Amino acid sequence: MSTLTLSAETISRAAQSSSASLHEAAGKTGALPASIKPLTPSMRVCGPAYPVLCAGGDNLWLHRAIYAAGAGDVLIVETGPDENYGYWGEIMTLAARHRALAGLVIAGGIRDSLRLIEIGFPIFSSAVCIRGTAKDPQGAGTLGQTIRLGLTPVARGDLVFGDADGVVVVPASRCEQVITTAFTRDREEVEIMARLQDGESTISIYDLPRS
Repeated sequence: MSTLTLSAETISRAAQSSSASLHEAAGKTGALPASIKPLTPSMRVCGPAYPVLCAGGDNLWLHRAIYAAGAGDVLIVETGPDENYGYWGEIMTLAARHRALAGLVIAGGIRDSLRLIEIGFPIFSSAVCIRGTAKDPQGAGTLGQTIRLGLTPVARGDLVFGDADGVVVVPASRCEQVITTAFTRDREEVEIMARLQDGESTISIYDLPRS
C-alpha cells in the first residue's frame, strides 16, 4: 500500500492535463485496458485511487467500498474474468456522491446508464450490462489493497486520471515528476501545432523518414 498522500495542489495540477499526456510523461506506462471508457466523452475524473477487488458477479465489496473510501477518492475496481454484470447502478451512484467520492473506474459492467449520465457522477467502465449481481457475505474480495488492471498495478493513493480517451494510473511516488513532464509535453505540442499552421509538415518537424 502506498504511504504517500496526494496533496490537493497535486490533484489540481494533474486535473489540468490529459490521460495521453500523463501516460506519455510516465514513460508510456499506466494505461488501463482500452475497453474502460467514460459513460460520456465529457466525463473526467482525477483523484487518489481506492482499489477494490470484487468476486465475479458479486458487488457486495463495492457497497463496502463506498463507506470505506474517503472523500475525493476514486473507486477503482477489479471484478475478475467475467466483467459482464451490472456491478453498479443508480442507487450506488447516489450513495457515492453523498459520500463525496470523486468517481468510479471499473473493469466490469454498470447499468442504469441514462440515469447515471443525468446524475453526472464520473463513471468509467468496460461495459454496460443489465445482468444482476449477488451479495455473498462469504464472497472473496479486498478493500484498499493493490489490484491489477491489465498490465497496470494500482495501489491505494496512486493518481487516477480519466478523460474521453481512457484512464491512466500514476504511482503516487512519481506524480510530481510526471505532471511536470506532462506540462512540458503539452507546451511543446502547442508549439508544434503553431508550426503546422505555418505550413511545416509532421515529417519535417519530427524528422521522420520519407520512404
